[in-house]
Amino acid sequence: MKLRLSFYLFIGLLAATVPACKNQEQKTSAGMGITKVDFGEVDGKKVFLFTLTNSKGNQVKITNYGGTVTSWTSADKQGKRSGIVLGYDSLSGYLAHPPYFGALIGRYGNRIANGKFTLDGATYTLATNNGKNHLHGGNKGFDKVVWDAVTENDSTPALVLSYVSKDGEEGYPGTLRVKVRYHYTNDDALEIEYWAETDKATPVNLTNHSYFNLTGDVGNTILDHRLWVDADHYTPVDTTLIPTGEIKAVKGTPFDFTQAEKIGARIASVPGGYDHNFVLNKKDTAISLAAVLSDSTSGRKLEVFTTEPGLQFYSGNFLDGTLKTSAGKAINQHTGLCLETQHFPDSPNEPAFPSTILRPGKQYHSLTRYKLSLQ
Repeated sequence: MKLRLSFYLFIGLLAATVPACKNQEQKTSAGMGITKVDFGEVDGKKVFLFTLTNSKGNQVKITNYGGTVTSWTSADKQGKRSGIVLGYDSLSGYLAHPPYFGALIGRYGNRIANGKFTLDGATYTLATNNGKNHLHGGNKGFDKVVWDAVTENDSTPALVLSYVSKDGEEGYPGTLRVKVRYHYTNDDALEIEYWAETDKATPVNLTNHSYFNLTGDVGNTILDHRLWVDADHYTPVDTTLIPTGEIKAVKGTPFDFTQAEKIGARIASVPGGYDHNFVLNKKDTAISLAAVLSDSTSGRKLEVFTTEPGLQFYSGNFLDGTLKTSAGKAINQHTGLCLETQHFPDSPNEPAFPSTILRPGKQYHSLTRYKLSLQ
């Protein structure tokens, strides 16, 4: 009861101090701020699209359906504005269930082998929505629910989403109360901060699944993007992309991004392409630089900072042209990539991996910062 009261007291204080969302612009005199428009309805709940604009005029758009980042537009080195993430300009695009474009992922990001794990002597069975495995929270993960939303508009715009995942949802134990804050800064950083509390021990691994293409044109692949990852090790996987339990050195393998390398340089040596967890060279849970992605065509550079111990690099292997953008352009293989900050896949079944178990009385907290700049 104490945990439940503390969570609702926190949310109540938040609601009392944060202005309620309105269907109107909330901007500062500098032109920056946050706006909200109707975006549709799901399960009888209103869905909204929020636009966060910073002092440079760059924008991030987020909907409370699935906590999805639908758009991030910025100027390239020529001053031309274009979008750097894959997404849609209408709710219908997301209701067709694209592969997690921009989505908030939970209760467990990535895969859990055979949709099963044992915790405190009890075995739990989850939805198996990726062959025989559980992926990204199941059939109706956090990416497919409508979140409650409040806005902040002090010095820079922010959006705060909250959701209560009931005991047994998608097979997970415990009622999990989640809050996620998206903050867009004047130096073009999108900060995503996560909190969660539970009344029963449960695995938790939250992340964002944005697909980046720094060229600003989905007609281009990401194979010429250069990537650096602060990871001397990675977790090998089996044919179903479940970790084998090993932690291997990247040196001498196609997974070595300790020096910036073009993504396409060695991708042919990785069966199926990159979809692997990198073990970050972190000594603690302080936020630190995990990866740098750059594109010479646009001059854009994306730095990824996180408190998490792992980073899933996915090279858009399953994009096959069947999906189209809102403008009707085919989304082909390798036209977007994901840099998902996380704990390791299948950690509930791998005791040697960092634990993802959240227990009553403890708070889950994670922070990731995607910082965009020109070089």
